Amino acid sequence: MWALGLVSLLMDMSSEMIHSILPIFLTTTLGASAAMVGLIDGIAEATAAICKVPSGYISDYIGRRKPLILFGYGLAALSKPLFALAAGPIPVLAARFADRVGKGVRGAARDALVADVTPLELRGRAYGLRQALDTVGALVGPLIALALMLAYANDFRLVFWVAVIPALASVAMVLVGVGDSRSTKAAEAPVKLAELRALDAGFWTVAGIALMFSLARFSEAFLILKAVETGLPIAWSPLVLAGMSLVYSAGAYPAGALADRHPAATLLGLGLVVLIAADLLLGLGHSFAAIAAGIGLWGAHMALTQGLFAKLVANSVPGRLRGSAFGLFNLFSGLAALAASVIAGLLWDRYGSGATFLAGAGFAALTLVGLGLVGGRLKPT
Repeated sequence: MWALGLVSLLMDMSSEMIHSILPIFLTTTLGASAAMVGLIDGIAEATAAICKVPSGYISDYIGRRKPLILFGYGLAALSKPLFALAAGPIPVLAARFADRVGKGVRGAARDALVADVTPLELRGRAYGLRQALDTVGALVGPLIALALMLAYANDFRLVFWVAVIPALASVAMVLVGVGDSRSTKAAEAPVKLAELRALDAGFWTVAGIALMFSLARFSEAFLILKAVETGLPIAWSPLVLAGMSLVYSAGAYPAGALADRHPAATLLGLGLVVLIAADLLLGLGHSFAAIAAGIGLWGAHMALTQGLFAKLVANSVPGRLRGSAFGLFNLFSGLAALAASVIAGLLWDRYGSGATFLAGAGFAALTLVGLGLVGGRLKPT
């Protein structure tokens, strides 16, 4: 678990060095619109989600997780130099596409591996630990980007090249530090579609709630654009993801511990209330204090919900279907995230940033109503 967490930390350090300045690079250097930023991020996240389906399926079939985890992190590392070489929005889209294919390939297998090696009574803490280490990387990466932007006069491409280093270190850590839950039995026949259709109501309830939740939570790129619109200097824009990640990292493990003791619907509802508050501050606020508070609350809602969703999926399916179930779950939420980010960008370009965040608050409120109607069907955590 610790080795896998360090792998995630290093790759997220690399990715967030890039992502913390990428929206501004796209809009100021490459001339992209907010709608294009949303489209690029939405396609990237949907790609990651779609790739998790065959990843989980294959990992269930072969009874091993590490080969897919290694391939996914390796592909993500190879994509990093493409950002430094990009001369327009389409090459950036290609780089994001390759990076997210890597994320998708490793994601379901990695989440299944966590469940494979962790006792049921500690599973919430395990997902919280992995998420916390992952988010430490997401905190450190933007701080490194900030230092480089200040030291080298907003040299975006230099930051992108430096981001290659922790990505390669992450791959090396997979090779030497991460074990596997190698099955003692031979590979079985692939999971049949009928078996996936037979997944019980608990899984489909979790997937449905996550889909609605994803419609309410668009790309964090819009947090960066909002802060710069409010007056944050470009060189300091990495602080947006750093601040969000600080709250997320600090809260992920305690939230995982709460998930081992309290009803899932209660924590998901709290996460939605926090997201609504974040959207209202970001949509209606015009001061740095309001924007900073909104960004912090955004990180808090992530801490409350992301690890919890992973635990709910793991607990709602039998072990041999776990990888496939994670793949399906991420497919639904990823496609919803694509729609959310495209809608957010279009609203931003047509009606302004306030409309984007107020629409997010509206979707979150609808999700809260839906949770109230079906939350009782969630299996105990």
